[in-house]
Amino acid sequence: MSNGFSKLKVKGFRRLRDTEVRLTGLNVLIGANGVGKSSVLEVLRLLAASANGRLQETISAAHGIGSIITHGQNLLTLSVEMPVPDQAPILYDLEIGKSGQTYSIGTESLRQFRRGPEQRPMKYIESQGQDIRYYEKDHSKLLKPTWPHQSDETSLFQVPKMFQVPEHFRKVMSSSTLYHVLDVSSRAPVRLPQSIRPIRMPGVDGEDLVACLYSLRESERDRFDAIIDTLAAAFASFERIELPPAAAGLLSLAWKDRNYKQPFFAHQLSEGTLRFLWLVTLLQSPDLPTVTMIDEPEVSLHPEMLRILAELMREAAERTQLIVATHSDRFVRFLQADELIVCDMDEDGGASLTRGSDLDLEAWLGDYSLDELWSLGRLGGRS
Repeated sequence: MSNGFSKLKVKGFRRLRDTEVRLTGLNVLIGANGVGKSSVLEVLRLLAASANGRLQETISAAHGIGSIITHGQNLLTLSVEMPVPDQAPILYDLEIGKSGQTYSIGTESLRQFRRGPEQRPMKYIESQGQDIRYYEKDHSKLLKPTWPHQSDETSLFQVPKMFQVPEHFRKVMSSSTLYHVLDVSSRAPVRLPQSIRPIRMPGVDGEDLVACLYSLRESERDRFDAIIDTLAAAFASFERIELPPAAAGLLSLAWKDRNYKQPFFAHQLSEGTLRFLWLVTLLQSPDLPTVTMIDEPEVSLHPEMLRILAELMREAAERTQLIVATHSDRFVRFLQADELIVCDMDEDGGASLTRGSDLDLEAWLGDYSLDELWSLGRLGGRS
Protein backbone atom coordinates (compact mmCIF):
# COMPACT_ATOMS: atom_id res chain seq x y z
CA MET A 1 0.00 0.00 0.00
CA SER A 2 1.26 3.48 -0.82
CA ASN A 3 1.77 6.22 1.72
CA GLY A 4 -0.88 8.65 2.76
CA PHE A 5 -4.29 9.57 1.46
CA SER A 6 -5.52 10.55 -1.99
CA LYS A 7 -8.72 12.36 -1.03
CA LEU A 8 -10.25 14.10 1.98
CA LYS A 9 -13.90 15.06 2.37
CA VAL A 10 -15.20 17.12 5.26
CA LYS A 11 -18.71 18.26 6.12
CA GLY A 12 -19.39 20.29 9.23
CA PHE A 13 -15.94 21.10 10.69
CA ARG A 14 -15.84 24.81 11.43
CA ARG A 15 -15.52 26.60 8.05
CA LEU A 16 -15.20 23.29 6.21
CA ARG A 17 -18.95 23.09 5.63
CA ASP A 18 -18.79 20.82 2.60
CA THR A 19 -15.27 20.46 1.27
CA GLU A 20 -13.39 17.94 -0.81
CA VAL A 21 -9.73 18.05 -1.76
CA ARG A 22 -7.41 15.77 -3.70
CA LEU A 23 -4.11 15.03 -1.95
CA THR A 24 -0.70 14.19 -3.38
CA GLY A 25 2.79 13.77 -1.91
CA LEU A 26 3.38 17.47 -1.16
CA ASN A 27 0.39 19.65 -0.34
CA VAL A 28 0.90 23.29 0.67
CA LEU A 29 -2.23 25.09 1.83
CA ILE A 30 -2.24 28.84 1.12
CA GLY A 31 -4.83 31.49 1.81
CA ALA A 32 -5.81 34.33 4.12
CA ASN A 33 -6.53 33.94 7.82
CA GLY A 34 -9.76 32.14 8.70
CA VAL A 35 -10.28 30.32 5.39
CA GLY A 36 -9.72 26.76 6.60
CA LYS A 37 -5.99 26.03 6.27
CA SER A 38 -5.49 25.07 9.90
CA SER A 39 -8.87 23.32 9.94
CA VAL A 40 -7.61 20.83 7.34
CA LEU A 41 -4.67 20.01 9.62
CA GLU A 42 -6.95 19.76 12.66
CA VAL A 43 -9.31 17.39 10.85
CA LEU A 44 -6.46 15.03 10.07
CA ARG A 45 -5.21 15.34 13.65
CA LEU A 46 -8.70 14.46 14.88
CA LEU A 47 -8.80 11.41 12.63
CA ALA A 48 -5.36 10.35 13.90
CA ALA A 49 -6.57 10.71 17.48
CA SER A 50 -9.68 8.67 16.72
CA ALA A 51 -7.51 5.87 15.32
CA ASN A 52 -5.40 6.00 18.51
CA GLY A 53 -8.32 5.78 20.92
CA ARG A 54 -8.04 9.46 21.87
CA LEU A 55 -11.22 10.80 20.27
CA GLN A 56 -12.85 11.71 23.58
CA GLU A 57 -9.65 13.29 24.89
CA THR A 58 -9.16 15.36 21.73
CA ILE A 59 -12.74 16.60 21.54
CA SER A 60 -12.64 17.53 25.24
CA ALA A 61 -9.37 19.44 24.71
CA ALA A 62 -11.11 21.39 21.92
CA HIS A 63 -13.80 22.45 24.44
CA GLY A 64 -16.38 19.98 23.25
CA ILE A 65 -18.02 18.89 20.04
CA GLY A 66 -19.92 22.17 19.78
CA SER A 67 -16.70 24.12 19.30
CA ILE A 68 -15.60 22.18 16.22
CA ILE A 69 -18.88 21.52 14.39
CA THR A 70 -19.93 24.22 11.93
CA HIS A 71 -22.35 26.70 13.50
CA GLY A 72 -25.93 25.70 12.85
CA GLN A 73 -25.10 22.05 12.15
CA ASN A 74 -25.30 18.98 14.38
CA LEU A 75 -23.28 16.46 12.39
CA LEU A 76 -19.62 16.18 11.43
CA THR A 77 -18.81 13.86 8.53
CA LEU A 78 -15.23 12.90 7.67
CA SER A 79 -14.14 10.74 4.74
CA VAL A 80 -10.68 9.74 3.56
CA GLU A 81 -9.48 7.65 0.65
CA MET A 82 -6.23 5.68 0.70
CA PRO A 83 -4.78 4.36 -2.57
CA VAL A 84 -3.71 0.72 -2.82
CA PRO A 85 -1.30 -0.32 -5.61
CA ASP A 86 -2.97 -2.46 -8.28
CA GLN A 87 -6.27 -2.39 -6.37
CA ALA A 88 -9.18 -0.07 -5.75
CA PRO A 89 -8.66 2.48 -2.95
CA ILE A 90 -9.79 1.94 0.64
CA LEU A 91 -12.53 4.31 1.79
CA TYR A 92 -13.19 5.33 5.40
CA ASP A 93 -16.23 7.31 6.58
CA LEU A 94 -16.96 8.58 10.08
CA GLU A 95 -19.92 10.55 11.41
CA ILE A 96 -19.78 12.31 14.77
CA GLY A 97 -22.90 14.06 16.00
CA LYS A 98 -23.97 16.26 18.89
CA SER A 99 -25.67 14.36 21.68
CA GLY A 100 -26.76 16.82 24.33
CA GLN A 101 -23.58 18.36 25.72
CA THR A 102 -21.40 15.55 24.40
CA TYR A 103 -21.05 13.56 21.16
CA SER A 104 -22.01 10.22 19.68
CA ILE A 105 -20.51 8.18 16.86
CA GLY A 106 -23.03 7.50 14.13
CA THR A 107 -22.20 5.74 10.89
CA GLU A 108 -18.68 4.40 10.51
CA SER A 109 -17.43 2.27 7.65
CA LEU A 110 -14.22 0.97 6.13
CA ARG A 111 -14.62 -0.55 2.70
CA GLN A 112 -12.84 -1.28 -0.55
CA PHE A 113 -14.51 -1.76 -3.92
CA ARG A 114 -13.59 -4.91 -5.77
CA ARG A 115 -12.60 -4.89 -9.39
CA GLY A 116 -14.96 -6.62 -11.74
CA PRO A 117 -18.38 -6.15 -13.31
CA GLU A 118 -20.33 -6.13 -10.03
CA GLN A 119 -18.19 -3.47 -8.29
CA ARG A 120 -19.48 -4.60 -4.89
CA PRO A 121 -17.52 -3.23 -1.92
CA MET A 122 -15.58 -5.39 0.47
CA LYS A 123 -16.70 -4.14 3.89
CA TYR A 124 -14.17 -4.42 6.72
CA ILE A 125 -16.13 -2.30 9.24
CA GLU A 126 -19.81 -1.44 9.12
CA SER A 127 -21.20 0.37 12.17
CA GLN A 128 -24.34 2.31 12.89
CA GLY A 129 -24.61 3.55 16.45
CA GLN A 130 -24.49 0.50 18.71
CA ASP A 131 -24.77 -1.93 15.80
CA ILE A 132 -21.05 -2.70 15.36
CA ARG A 133 -19.84 -5.23 12.81
CA TYR A 134 -16.41 -6.36 11.62
CA TYR A 135 -15.60 -8.60 8.70
CA GLU A 136 -14.60 -12.01 10.02
CA LYS A 137 -12.44 -13.78 7.46
CA ASP A 138 -13.06 -17.26 8.86
CA HIS A 139 -16.83 -16.81 8.45
CA SER A 140 -16.62 -14.59 5.34
CA LYS A 141 -19.17 -12.13 6.72
CA LEU A 142 -19.67 -9.17 9.03
CA LEU A 143 -20.13 -10.17 12.67
CA LYS A 144 -20.68 -8.32 15.93
CA PRO A 145 -17.61 -8.09 18.18
CA THR A 146 -17.23 -10.64 20.94
CA TRP A 147 -15.19 -8.23 23.09
CA PRO A 148 -16.28 -5.12 25.05
CA HIS A 149 -16.72 -2.17 22.68
CA GLN A 150 -16.24 1.46 23.78
CA SER A 151 -19.07 3.57 22.41
CA ASP A 152 -17.13 6.85 22.70
CA GLU A 153 -14.21 5.62 20.58
CA THR A 154 -14.25 4.55 16.94
CA SER A 155 -14.66 0.99 15.73
CA LEU A 156 -11.49 1.51 13.70
CA PHE A 157 -9.48 2.00 16.89
CA GLN A 158 -10.93 -1.22 18.30
CA VAL A 159 -10.35 -3.41 15.26
CA PRO A 160 -8.51 -6.67 16.13
CA LYS A 161 -4.85 -6.51 15.16
CA MET A 162 -5.07 -9.81 13.28
CA PHE A 163 -7.46 -8.17 10.78
CA GLN A 164 -4.64 -7.09 8.50
CA VAL A 165 -6.22 -4.62 6.07
CA PRO A 166 -8.16 -2.51 8.61
CA GLU A 167 -5.26 -2.67 11.08
CA HIS A 168 -2.87 -1.39 8.41
CA PHE A 169 -5.26 1.44 7.60
CA ARG A 170 -5.58 2.25 11.31
CA LYS A 171 -1.79 2.44 11.66
CA VAL A 172 -1.49 4.76 8.67
CA MET A 173 -4.17 7.09 10.03
CA SER A 174 -2.94 7.00 13.62
CA SER A 175 0.62 7.86 12.60
CA SER A 176 -0.41 11.26 11.18
CA THR A 177 1.43 13.90 13.21
CA LEU A 178 0.92 17.66 13.38
CA TYR A 179 3.90 19.95 14.01
CA HIS A 180 3.03 23.49 15.06
CA VAL A 181 5.43 26.44 15.15
CA LEU A 182 8.34 25.40 17.37
CA ASP A 183 8.47 26.99 20.81
CA VAL A 184 11.85 28.74 21.11
CA SER A 185 11.26 30.72 24.31
CA SER A 186 14.08 30.89 26.84
CA ARG A 187 13.02 27.76 28.75
CA ALA A 188 11.68 25.81 25.77
CA PRO A 189 12.75 22.12 25.61
CA VAL A 190 14.72 22.75 22.41
CA ARG A 191 17.07 25.15 24.26
CA LEU A 192 17.86 22.80 27.16
CA PRO A 193 20.24 19.84 27.54
CA GLN A 194 18.48 16.60 26.61
CA SER A 195 18.65 12.95 27.63
CA ILE A 196 20.59 10.52 25.47
CA ARG A 197 18.28 7.88 24.08
CA PRO A 198 17.92 6.03 20.79
CA ILE A 199 15.42 8.12 18.85
CA ARG A 200 15.37 9.34 15.27
CA MET A 201 12.71 12.07 15.47
CA PRO A 202 13.30 15.55 16.98
CA GLY A 203 9.95 15.70 18.81
CA VAL A 204 6.96 17.95 18.23
CA ASP A 205 8.41 20.51 20.68
CA GLY A 206 12.06 19.86 19.85
CA GLU A 207 12.40 17.93 23.10
CA ASP A 208 14.39 15.19 21.34
CA LEU A 209 16.38 17.29 18.86
CA VAL A 210 19.75 16.61 20.50
CA ALA A 211 19.06 12.90 21.00
CA CYS A 212 17.88 12.64 17.40
CA LEU A 213 21.01 14.33 16.05
CA TYR A 214 23.16 12.04 18.18
CA SER A 215 21.32 8.93 16.94
CA LEU A 216 21.59 10.01 13.31
CA ARG A 217 25.27 10.78 13.69
CA GLU A 218 25.92 7.32 15.13
CA SER A 219 23.59 5.13 13.05
CA GLU A 220 22.38 7.14 10.01
CA ARG A 221 25.53 9.04 9.09
CA ASP A 222 24.34 9.90 5.58
CA ARG A 223 21.29 11.69 6.99
CA PHE A 224 23.35 13.48 9.64
CA ASP A 225 25.77 14.62 6.92
CA ALA A 226 22.82 15.82 4.82
CA ILE A 227 21.68 17.97 7.77
CA ILE A 228 25.18 19.45 8.09
CA ASP A 229 25.35 20.13 4.33
CA THR A 230 21.97 21.86 4.45
CA LEU A 231 23.04 24.07 7.35
CA ALA A 232 26.22 24.97 5.46
CA ALA A 233 24.13 25.97 2.44
CA ALA A 234 21.87 28.16 4.58
CA PHE A 235 24.50 29.76 6.85
CA ALA A 236 27.72 30.96 5.17
CA SER A 237 29.84 30.82 8.33
CA PHE A 238 28.47 27.57 9.75
CA GLU A 239 31.16 24.99 10.47
CA ARG A 240 29.70 22.04 12.40
CA ILE A 241 27.32 20.78 15.08
CA GLU A 242 28.80 19.46 18.31
CA LEU A 243 26.99 17.45 21.00
CA PRO A 244 29.04 17.81 24.18
CA PRO A 245 27.96 16.19 27.48
CA ALA A 246 26.19 18.53 29.90
CA ALA A 247 25.76 16.13 32.84
CA ALA A 248 25.33 12.41 33.43
CA GLY A 249 23.10 11.15 30.64
CA LEU A 250 22.56 14.61 29.16
CA LEU A 251 23.89 16.19 25.96
CA SER A 252 24.01 19.82 24.86
CA LEU A 253 23.71 21.29 21.39
CA ALA A 254 26.68 23.42 20.32
CA TRP A 255 26.82 25.36 17.04
CA LYS A 256 30.33 26.09 15.74
CA ASP A 257 30.72 29.23 13.65
CA ARG A 258 34.07 29.67 11.89
CA ASN A 259 34.13 33.35 12.83
CA TYR A 260 34.19 32.59 16.57
CA LYS A 261 36.53 30.51 18.71
CA GLN A 262 33.83 29.33 21.10
CA PRO A 263 30.65 27.56 19.95
CA PHE A 264 27.16 28.90 20.50
CA PHE A 265 24.95 26.72 22.66
CA ALA A 266 21.23 26.17 22.05
CA HIS A 267 20.16 28.84 24.54
CA GLN A 268 22.26 31.38 22.58
CA LEU A 269 20.98 30.62 19.08
CA SER A 270 18.45 32.81 17.29
CA GLU A 271 14.84 31.76 16.89
CA GLY A 272 15.20 31.31 13.14
CA THR A 273 18.36 29.24 13.48
CA LEU A 274 16.78 26.85 15.97
CA ARG A 275 13.58 26.50 13.97
CA PHE A 276 15.47 25.84 10.77
CA LEU A 277 17.69 23.22 12.43
CA TRP A 278 14.60 21.51 13.88
CA LEU A 279 12.80 21.52 10.52
CA VAL A 280 15.83 20.19 8.64
CA THR A 281 16.28 17.41 11.21
CA LEU A 282 12.58 16.55 11.04
CA LEU A 283 12.54 16.35 7.25
CA GLN A 284 15.72 14.25 7.18
CA SER A 285 14.43 11.78 9.75
CA PRO A 286 14.20 8.16 8.55
CA ASP A 287 11.23 7.61 10.89
CA LEU A 288 8.82 10.18 9.50
CA PRO A 289 5.18 9.20 10.01
CA THR A 290 3.07 8.21 7.03
CA VAL A 291 1.43 11.65 7.07
CA THR A 292 3.36 14.69 8.32
CA MET A 293 1.58 18.01 8.88
CA ILE A 294 3.48 21.26 9.44
CA ASP A 295 1.81 24.54 10.37
CA GLU A 296 3.57 27.78 9.34
CA PRO A 297 7.10 26.46 8.73
CA GLU A 298 8.16 29.89 7.45
CA VAL A 299 8.07 31.62 10.87
CA SER A 300 11.39 33.40 11.63
CA LEU A 301 13.08 32.08 8.46
CA HIS A 302 15.05 34.16 5.96
CA PRO A 303 13.71 33.95 2.36
CA GLU A 304 16.78 32.02 1.19
CA MET A 305 16.03 29.35 3.79
CA LEU A 306 12.54 29.01 2.31
CA ARG A 307 14.06 27.96 -1.02
CA ILE A 308 16.08 25.28 0.73
CA LEU A 309 13.04 24.26 2.78
CA ALA A 310 10.96 23.74 -0.38
CA GLU A 311 13.67 21.45 -1.78
CA LEU A 312 13.82 19.49 1.49
CA MET A 313 10.06 19.05 1.48
CA ARG A 314 10.07 17.66 -2.05
CA GLU A 315 12.69 15.11 -1.03
CA ALA A 316 10.81 14.22 2.17
CA ALA A 317 7.55 13.83 0.20
CA GLU A 318 9.08 10.69 -1.31
CA ARG A 319 8.96 9.15 2.19
CA THR A 320 5.97 10.81 3.83
CA GLN A 321 2.86 12.65 2.71
CA LEU A 322 3.43 16.30 3.61
CA ILE A 323 0.52 18.65 4.32
CA VAL A 324 1.71 22.17 5.08
CA ALA A 325 -0.13 25.41 5.89
CA THR A 326 1.57 28.74 5.15
CA HIS A 327 0.87 32.48 4.96
CA SER A 328 4.15 33.23 3.21
CA ASP A 329 4.03 34.44 -0.39
CA ARG A 330 7.85 34.18 -0.43
CA PHE A 331 7.61 30.47 0.34
CA VAL A 332 5.08 30.09 -2.48
CA ARG A 333 7.68 31.55 -4.89
CA PHE A 334 9.70 28.32 -4.55
CA LEU A 335 6.77 25.94 -5.09
CA GLN A 336 5.06 24.52 -8.14
CA ALA A 337 1.39 24.93 -8.98
CA ASP A 338 0.57 21.25 -8.45
CA GLU A 339 2.02 21.47 -4.91
CA LEU A 340 -0.44 24.20 -3.86
CA ILE A 341 -3.94 23.98 -2.43
CA VAL A 342 -5.64 27.38 -2.53
CA CYS A 343 -8.06 28.04 0.34
CA ASP A 344 -10.86 30.55 -0.23
CA MET A 345 -14.28 31.36 1.17
CA ASP A 346 -17.42 30.77 -0.85
CA GLU A 347 -20.46 33.06 -0.94
CA ASP A 348 -21.90 31.43 2.19
CA GLY A 349 -18.72 31.84 4.24
CA GLY A 350 -17.63 28.24 3.92
CA ALA A 351 -14.16 27.17 2.85
CA SER A 352 -13.36 26.00 -0.66
CA LEU A 353 -10.14 24.18 -1.52
CA THR A 354 -8.66 24.10 -5.04
CA ARG A 355 -5.42 22.50 -6.18
CA GLY A 356 -3.15 24.89 -8.03
CA SER A 357 -2.91 22.45 -10.94
CA ASP A 358 -6.69 22.76 -11.42
CA LEU A 359 -6.43 26.52 -11.97
CA ASP A 360 -5.88 27.97 -15.44
CA LEU A 361 -2.43 29.46 -14.83
CA GLU A 362 -0.41 28.44 -17.88
CA ALA A 363 -0.67 31.79 -19.68
CA TRP A 364 0.15 33.73 -16.51
CA LEU A 365 3.17 31.66 -15.46
CA GLY A 366 5.08 32.82 -18.52
CA ASP A 367 5.26 36.34 -17.07
CA TYR A 368 4.72 35.94 -13.33
CA SER A 369 5.96 33.71 -10.50
CA LEU A 370 3.46 31.93 -8.25
CA ASP A 371 3.94 34.36 -5.38
CA GLU A 372 3.28 37.29 -7.72
CA LEU A 373 0.12 35.61 -9.00
CA TRP A 374 -1.01 35.11 -5.40
CA SER A 375 -0.36 38.79 -4.61
CA LEU A 376 -2.27 39.79 -7.75
CA GLY A 377 -5.22 37.63 -6.72
CA ARG A 378 -4.98 35.27 -9.70
CA LEU A 379 -4.60 32.27 -7.40
CA GLY A 380 -7.34 33.32 -5.04
CA GLY A 381 -6.82 32.80 -1.33
CA ARG A 382 -6.54 36.53 -0.54
CA SER A 383 -10.01 37.20 0.88
